[in-house]
Amino acid sequence: MSYSTADSLRPVTLDDVRGAQKMLSGVARVTAMEGSRHLSQMVGAPVHLKCENLQRTGSFKLRGAYVRIAGLLPEERAAGVVAASAGNHAQGVALASSLLGVRSTVFMPKGAPLPKVSATRDYGAEVRLHGQVVDETLAAAQEYAAETGAVFIHPFDHPDIIAGQGTVGLEILEQCPEARTIVVGIGGGGLAAGIAVAVKALRPDLRIVGVQAEGAAAYPPSLAAKRPVTVENPATMADGIKVGRPGDVPFGIVGELVDEVRTVSEDELSAALLLCLERAKLVVEPAGASPVAALLSEPGAFEGPVVAVLSGGNVDPVLMERVLRHGMAAQGRHLAVRLRLTDRPGALATLLGVLSVVDANVLDVSHVRTNPRLGLTEAEVELHLETKGPAHCAEVGQALREAGYTVMN
Repeated sequence: MSYSTADSLRPVTLDDVRGAQKMLSGVARVTAMEGSRHLSQMVGAPVHLKCENLQRTGSFKLRGAYVRIAGLLPEERAAGVVAASAGNHAQGVALASSLLGVRSTVFMPKGAPLPKVSATRDYGAEVRLHGQVVDETLAAAQEYAAETGAVFIHPFDHPDIIAGQGTVGLEILEQCPEARTIVVGIGGGGLAAGIAVAVKALRPDLRIVGVQAEGAAAYPPSLAAKRPVTVENPATMADGIKVGRPGDVPFGIVGELVDEVRTVSEDELSAALLLCLERAKLVVEPAGASPVAALLSEPGAFEGPVVAVLSGGNVDPVLMERVLRHGMAAQGRHLAVRLRLTDRPGALATLLGVLSVVDANVLDVSHVRTNPRLGLTEAEVELHLETKGPAHCAEVGQALREAGYTVMN
């Protein structure tokens, strides 16, 4: 492998990925491959989960970062490295640099989750908080590189990064040689490109499906245009794949070797995260759950055995709470209703009695008496209920209407 930073557009080959695998021996974990009975029943074929959420630093990013930094020339290492990231890449660069004895500076947005900021510092990086969005953080990191001579470590747009991520593909073939489909999330494209290089060289018949969040899906229009296209203001809870433009290097590989790119909704991402937690007992971030979301979206579209790559597990606890609520609502297990009742003693107790009969668990009650839209004898109540699925939600609504209440949402 040639590691000069001047060689950033060279092709990525199977030999590069094999070289990266040797380099990562004893550094990155060979992560577990776990079967999922629930998903297998849905798909009608075996489904296995490649658990990169259990990798060191909590994601696959360590693989590419280590290979990239290890390949720097001595004078480049002496100048240090710099990166920009809201989380996973930051931690990968920080740990890789510490292991290799290279000074690292990581720029993170001011709003980055505190657990990710703390983890990046703990892995040995100097963290600088700059900007409100990743684009501003990226510009600051590149300006720092220009001023100091530090080497900028791109999260996905470099052959060494792609070769490192491709080691996931080699492990999949070793752990599940009978696989027919690999499903992997796509942001900038480094992981999908690396897996595709490794897998297609050895198993050209194996189908590779990329997954993007609907609100940050730059690859479908880019592939249609045959060039990277920028999606303005990408929006998704899956910050690990919230990338507005494909990388130049991975784009060419994805366009040539990845068989299909699908999109999933926020509801599907939430449901997938909830499924991973409840059924697989795995903490997975929304980006990492995107392959599972694709399986939930259209289970019959995937030839088995299927390997779904859970790319990361670094989810902020605050986001986790919101996503779990969203996922439960998407599955009909969390219902919010708003209604009016007569403002008299015992009215709320009567309402709760109706809900008790249909076995709806009340999580929260908001009781409003002073509002211009309410009559003098009216009160408005908003209830958050734990329910048992869509059929139970319908039963709750029907019971409220039969008891004389007007449900407003």
